[in-house]
Amino acid sequence: MFKKNFLKFGAWVGVLPVLMIPSSVSAVVPTGGLAGAKTNNDLIGTASGANTGTGATALPTLIGNGISVILSIVGIIFVALIVQSGIQYMTSAGAEDKVKEAKKRMISAVIGIVILLAAYSISAFVIDQLTKATTGI
Repeated sequence: MFKKNFLKFGAWVGVLPVLMIPSSVSAVVPTGGLAGAKTNNDLIGTASGANTGTGATALPTLIGNGISVILSIVGIIFVALIVQSGIQYMTSAGAEDKVKEAKKRMISAVIGIVILLAAYSISAFVIDQLTKATTGI
């Protein structure tokens, strides 16, 4: 049982970085193609958030981006738990203990998503207020 759960966990941990690649790359193609890459450094820097005119991205923005990434990963995990619970529920073949376990896990995952949405809205509000307080905008 432990080995089976360990292998499932390892599979999810192995797939997670692949799911996050598109958001972490943030590739920008310069307007002049590859030949214009040397002349469009400002465009690339501004688009990636590395060059905002002051030489650095504001701290509240960096914190907000970090929180967003963490909450996205946790959200993916909760959705995966719901899918796994649904599969277990459908393949339980009427076994009461498996049905109960699947329902319990699904309810816990839905509660986790609700808590996650609350955490996202609270953190978005706090980061927005910090940005307004520090920049005056």
